[in-house]
Amino acid sequence: MAIIQFPKDFLWGAATASYQVEGAANEDGRKPSIWDTFSRTPGKIKNGDHGDVACDSYHRYEEDIEIMADLGINVYRFSVAWPRVIPDGVGEVNERGLDFYRRFIDKLLDAGIEPILTLYHWDLPQALHDQGGWANRATVDAFVKYAEVLFKEFDGKVKYWLTINEPWCVSFLSNFIGEHAPGNRDLNLALQISHHLLLAHGKTVQRFREIGISGKIGYAPNVEWKEPFSNRKEDIEASRREVGFLLDWFFDPVFKGQYPKFLVDWFNEKGGTFEIKEGDMEIINERIDFLGINFYTGSYSRYKKGHGFFDSENVDIGFAKTDINWNIFPDGFYKVLLEIKNKYGDIPIVITENGACYNNEPEFGRVKDTGRIKYFQSHLASLRRAMDSGVNIKGYCVWSLLDNFEWAHGYSMRFGIVHVDFRTLDRTKKDSFYWYKQLIRNGWYEY
Repeated sequence: MAIIQFPKDFLWGAATASYQVEGAANEDGRKPSIWDTFSRTPGKIKNGDHGDVACDSYHRYEEDIEIMADLGINVYRFSVAWPRVIPDGVGEVNERGLDFYRRFIDKLLDAGIEPILTLYHWDLPQALHDQGGWANRATVDAFVKYAEVLFKEFDGKVKYWLTINEPWCVSFLSNFIGEHAPGNRDLNLALQISHHLLLAHGKTVQRFREIGISGKIGYAPNVEWKEPFSNRKEDIEASRREVGFLLDWFFDPVFKGQYPKFLVDWFNEKGGTFEIKEGDMEIINERIDFLGINFYTGSYSRYKKGHGFFDSENVDIGFAKTDINWNIFPDGFYKVLLEIKNKYGDIPIVITENGACYNNEPEFGRVKDTGRIKYFQSHLASLRRAMDSGVNIKGYCVWSLLDNFEWAHGYSMRFGIVHVDFRTLDRTKKDSFYWYKQLIRNGWYEY
């Protein structure tokens, strides 16, 4: 057994997203997002689930903040619903929607919890999507104006801002693979959207600086690690393509002002093209203050001609898996964090999502989610290894505070450290909640 210890000023938190927890989809002036529409499309969401009620956090936020205070976190990462604040994406601000976030943020601060506010966690106003969505460059400017409303409203109250959550999911998963809203399968569309998302990020950071907002701003890409199955050149290159699809494609423009040539060439070979206008890359390259990282899983990869988009296949070497069938690969967490440091320098990092799906149900009022605790233990040990190796990690947020609407899986997959009964909406703190609470209080755990 060893003691895994963290600095006294480490940021401990939990995370959620607006569409996954808020509910109140048709209240106080909110209009539909693309996820409201996608959820109503037959066959897209398991069991026909949707986010109309979700965890009902719009009405139960005070109870949820009491849960957070009991947990002892000092930061809470959440997202604002764009269609709640500006229902049509552009135009009038919906004061009733904005007032919810005023109350919510004030209550967080009263509890001694710093907000980490994500501006965009996938709920694009449907009205904007009807005009082309993220493929339309006008959406970039609409996003900046929406961000400016929140910057001015919460300057001094919010110290940590994130622009875009998981741009890979918004672009490629949603518009090339087609698994998430709006469900397209078009490489060129996905490439253009990926560029517009990064441009929206860069312009928003520029506006943050121009207005003179206090605090720190960054973004939150998702990453995975693909370990080469062997040291053969073709296996190494296949793994590099797989990792780069999530990492280099969304990091190089922000940190280096250019797209990675090896992927540009690969996309071109597949017929993939997109438009970059003069000055775009300089905007995307705007300096950020910190980097959010979302990590869950990884695998081993080897070259296989014609297999998948990257001539690469995953090799299962006997990984344990979570209930969503994702590999548990804590060493991949360590390796991808070192990769980020080695490629992009000592940017301060906050782990904005890390967690595991286990579908344990309450038994006599207790949820024994031992698997989730073991997941946290192994991944936090890898996080500590990365810190000891020089990675500048400032904080860690579990995904998720609550069981919630898990996108295409509906309510069938549970990531929370607090169980939610989706019929009664009752909350039950899981064993992982109490384990995490003790870690936060002590600053260490035995592993």
